[in-house]
Amino acid sequence: MSPVTEMEIFARVVSAGGMSSAARELGISPAVVSKKMRRLEERLGTRLLQRTTRQIALTEAGQGYYERVRTILSSIEEAEAFVATGSAQVSGTLRVSAPTSFARMHIAPHLTRFMEEHPLVHIDLDLSDTFVDIVGEGYDLAIRIGQLPDSSLVAKRLAPIHRVLCATSQYLERHGPVHSLQDLSENHACLAARQQDTWHLEGPDGDMTFQCVGRLRTNSSEVVREALLAGMGVALRSTWDVGDELRTGKLQVVLPDYKATSRTGLYAVYPSRHLTPPKLRAFVDFLASTYGSEPYWDKDLEARD
Repeated sequence: MSPVTEMEIFARVVSAGGMSSAARELGISPAVVSKKMRRLEERLGTRLLQRTTRQIALTEAGQGYYERVRTILSSIEEAEAFVATGSAQVSGTLRVSAPTSFARMHIAPHLTRFMEEHPLVHIDLDLSDTFVDIVGEGYDLAIRIGQLPDSSLVAKRLAPIHRVLCATSQYLERHGPVHSLQDLSENHACLAARQQDTWHLEGPDGDMTFQCVGRLRTNSSEVVREALLAGMGVALRSTWDVGDELRTGKLQVVLPDYKATSRTGLYAVYPSRHLTPPKLRAFVDFLASTYGSEPYWDKDLEARD
């Protein structure tokens, strides 16, 4: 068996999450997959996979090998497409992970244009509001919003993210204006998903945190958005999410001196800057040009200033 075939089986084991799943996808027996992985490790002289009764996990060496194998296989795929089409067109399948609401509102509407520009690219788009393991789960790219911790991954900033405290006009008419953070904490209803209930704010006195406590508990940011629009309380929301409602006046900014930290951004995160596949580079460049330093969702919106 050639080294390339061994790489293909290894990559499929990692992306499928196990040897049995990989075997089904490849149309061969689990015993054959297990045998080939054992021979690959013997040839390389190191363990790539930690095996348990339920799953497999990459060792440190396996993770580094997997990152490089994916690049090699992607390059082979593109080389074959080049020969087949007689051009250097960007091609291949791009696996992307992205936040649910953002992808629905600001990625999906632009995919037609990208795929018309690159007809040989296939997009496999998974939506999740949790940070996936890009390497371990076989993604080429993840779109992330927030302040990203230091890591070995490459993070390209695509656009700034502005977040403001806001509520409906009806809520403010019923409960009165919000005069301070203390007033917000003591006299008003706060809305936040469980994983987002600590607000990192910039205010007149610099950086601070505010703990959001309310009667509604949910793990869904979309539920929080609907509760906000229904007049249930005050929330910290991104302008990409509620820009239209701010423009029409359905939502009003409260405590305008307090906003989410300016270090929050929209990022494209991927495993390595070295030998970046053309399909990945094309998609990242496309998103960067689509959003830019002044994204379209912030245009004519005074709340972000």
